[in-house]
Amino acid sequence: MGFFKAITEKLKQGLAKTRDALVTGAQGLRNLLLGRKLDEELLNEIERRLLQADVGVKTTTRLMDGLRADFRSGKMHSGDEALDYLKRELVKLWPAADRELLLAPAGSGPSVIIVTGVNGVGKTTSISKLVKRLRDGGQTVLLGACDTFRAGAVAQLETWAQRLSVPVVKGMQGGDPAAVAFDACAAAKARGVDVLILDTAGRLHTQDPLMKQLSKIVGVVKKQIPGAPHEVLLVLDATSGQNALRQAEEFTKAAGVTGIFLSKLDGTAKGGVVIAIREATDVPVKFIGVGETPDDVQPFQPSAFVDAMFAE
Repeated sequence: MGFFKAITEKLKQGLAKTRDALVTGAQGLRNLLLGRKLDEELLNEIERRLLQADVGVKTTTRLMDGLRADFRSGKMHSGDEALDYLKRELVKLWPAADRELLLAPAGSGPSVIIVTGVNGVGKTTSISKLVKRLRDGGQTVLLGACDTFRAGAVAQLETWAQRLSVPVVKGMQGGDPAAVAFDACAAAKARGVDVLILDTAGRLHTQDPLMKQLSKIVGVVKKQIPGAPHEVLLVLDATSGQNALRQAEEFTKAAGVTGIFLSKLDGTAKGGVVIAIREATDVPVKFIGVGETPDDVQPFQPSAFVDAMFAE
């Protein structure tokens, strides 16, 4: 889809804490490496700082194996070369992939996006950002309030819906979320909307009954709209670091996650978790949240992300 703007200064601003911690700050890689001769002690310090940024053990090991091999073979001598190597190799971690929002073929009926994740990850705010981008691209949107468990969840979704002028299908507090999904699908077809977004209850990946309920919602959607759900977005909180990895694995098993929306990236110094997620799952990170407003969402583009993280 072509409705996302080019990567802007917002991405650099959103990565400010991560960039300061990992690259540009007093304890960052730039100050550590520039103008210094490479040695074993310096290599060990690079490794420590990558781990602190939540880049992950697997990725850090891969990067450090390459650095140490080049250093010990005489191919690399300076910290400047090591910094260039890290930036270059980080971009290579992501193979070419389709990171566009998956939608139904034109004229085949409404596209259905299911949004899920644990409590507190910023799921509803992420939905509002997605709605804003879809509407800016000329799409009509309907919301389905399938979070019938948490008090105030429907009201929170309705508040955003009113601000963005989109309708909401809802059910009774404590009712069957799958029934709301059924009604929302019927309404989307009857009203001829372009995109239906279903907000689901926040749940821990360890809560088996709730994970089964999520699978039930997916099953209902499949029966009501051929080819749906077209996208299952998992919202992960960037500030949760390595805990996000386990969530990505378990939600993918329960709901067939097709894309990740990494929220609150502007609130953490450990934005390297984007890299760790890449190592833990083949599910692509599609969107990143870099602020609090509906405009503060960026499509995830690996080269732009790494450039912003290493920007001066």
